[in-house]
Amino acid sequence: MASGWSTAGVMGCPICMDDTRAFHLQHSRKTCYFDCHTQFLPAYHSYRRNKKTFTKNYVEDRVARSRLTGDRILDRVVNISLAVEIPLVLLDGYGSDHKWTKKSIFWDLPYWSTTQP
Repeated sequence: MASGWSTAGVMGCPICMDDTRAFHLQHSRKTCYFDCHTQFLPAYHSYRRNKKTFTKNYVEDRVARSRLTGDRILDRVVNISLAVEIPLVLLDGYGSDHKWTKKSIFWDLPYWSTTQP
């Protein structure tokens, strides 16, 4: 992604980031986002209350996280090196705290942090 957020693995959702219910399948070690999408439905949607079709005996009551503004994303990537400065190395906390792989050169543009995603 142009943002530098890696979409592979458990924290792959660029909107949910570290607040996701994704998990690894037991025998294949593949990432599964089963029923993570129901939080984006309207609050009174019938699928949120459906205990039989989706996750058994679970009613989705979480509210979807709002998208981060450009300024808030810049606060998170300000200490990450630019993509052209370093080869691909894993940053401290990668995979446990964040999935940032690089700081895009777009952040050098004066208007980039004020644009809406």
